[in-house]
Amino acid sequence: MSSKRILEWRGHAWISLLIRLYLGGVFLAACLHKIAHPEVFAVDVATYQFLPLWSVNAFALVVPWVEAFTGVMLILGIRVRGASLLVLGMMIAFMVALAWALYQGLDMSCGCFASQAAAEDDPISWHTLLRDSVWLVQSIYVLVFDRHAIGVERLLSKWRQSHA
Repeated sequence: MSSKRILEWRGHAWISLLIRLYLGGVFLAACLHKIAHPEVFAVDVATYQFLPLWSVNAFALVVPWVEAFTGVMLILGIRVRGASLLVLGMMIAFMVALAWALYQGLDMSCGCFASQAAAEDDPISWHTLLRDSVWLVQSIYVLVFDRHAIGVERLLSKWRQSHA
């Protein structure tokens, strides 16, 4: 089977839809606590000892909104390849920070879905790194194979074609 036929297989749109709904849900779930409590998330970010202290507050304010925006884009099927590229970039950044924290031997919460206060519920571990690796692979799948994403953008395109 040629690589073009593999890329154009219609089943990718349906598999990608399931992955997008899942990843979008993960990113929306991850951003809720961070948006509601940016000061707590800033402490989590600082605990990683990865970013310079002067950048921690800006990071804690911006990243949760990028997660929310990306999650909504994935779920609705808007600019899916761009959204999956954002997920890919965030996953790489998160995995580098996790690997750094594990290398440093830090005993802390991931900060992914809860605060440092809930360290026993969400501790960093190699399992966390593996989980993030799965999300990274899923984002790569969507980026590479979701050429005709099922969602709002596809519906609008069909509507425009029928009304042209």
